Amino acid sequence: MPSELHIVTGAFGYSGKYIAARLLAEGRRVRTLTDSLHRPNPFGEKVEAHPFNFDNPDRLVESLRGAKALYNTYWVRFNHPLFKHADAVQNTLTLFEAARRAGVERVVHVSITNPSEDSPLEYFSGKARLERGLKESGLSYAILRPTVLFGKEDILVNNIAWALRHLPVFGLFGDGSYRIQPIHVDDLAALAVEQGKRRENVTLDAIGPETFTYRDLVTVTAQIIGVRRPILSMPPPLAYAAGWTLGLFLGDVLITWPEVRGLMADLLCTASPPAGSTRLTDWARENRARLGVRYASELARRKNRQRDY
Repeated sequence: MPSELHIVTGAFGYSGKYIAARLLAEGRRVRTLTDSLHRPNPFGEKVEAHPFNFDNPDRLVESLRGAKALYNTYWVRFNHPLFKHADAVQNTLTLFEAARRAGVERVVHVSITNPSEDSPLEYFSGKARLERGLKESGLSYAILRPTVLFGKEDILVNNIAWALRHLPVFGLFGDGSYRIQPIHVDDLAALAVEQGKRRENVTLDAIGPETFTYRDLVTVTAQIIGVRRPILSMPPPLAYAAGWTLGLFLGDVLITWPEVRGLMADLLCTASPPAGSTRLTDWARENRARLGVRYASELARRKNRQRDY
């Protein structure tokens, strides 16, 4: 008897790769939908790759047909000439409709903490729109709301460490008292796979076991990697301008003004119990020798889809 088919978006990327690995370890048959068909496949022949086909919904339906569960990690971090939040929202709604037509039994969707359709921040309003679309689709669903992910392929924590290693000072947006609850990417994957087995509709905050202020996160990261730098409170526009300028030098988008606003509005923190057990401080100590040694570029990953993520 053939094993159940489970479909993961972006299995050659970040969180999708961890979800696919856990599914394979359980003996599931795994297919990925991806924009990166020519990126190295870390799973070899164990995971078949299909294009998203957002512009051809009938083909998208066929690529989803027969799936027990769909795990959706597809999204964009910021607006750019190559990709936009609005397009990601419409593409994801197309994906949900295709899943309904294909008879997919369960959708596990990765959202964000504190989404709101009234939010002035497109990241949070777009995620809220998708949550509503999934709930209205009639599909069985689990909505997972992580804050920031950390792990081997991480960007945020790695680049905080990179800045601490390479810059003479580290500037905070304001006083840095806003909070963040990072979750390890494999803890999120474990939660996703578990929810893929269920059928009750749920919305879960997916946060890690440690809560930091942003200042404390920077401070403890510096301590763990063994560097001493002045950590300065700066007017948010000035700190953002410094980050924007550094991004130009690096050929990347280091941080966006909406991301600064989301951080400072405490949107990456909830009162929910932890969903993950891996402590960022423990993980950082285990990986201190490589953490922040190299800069992790968001744009490089998106522009060059033939290199390993």
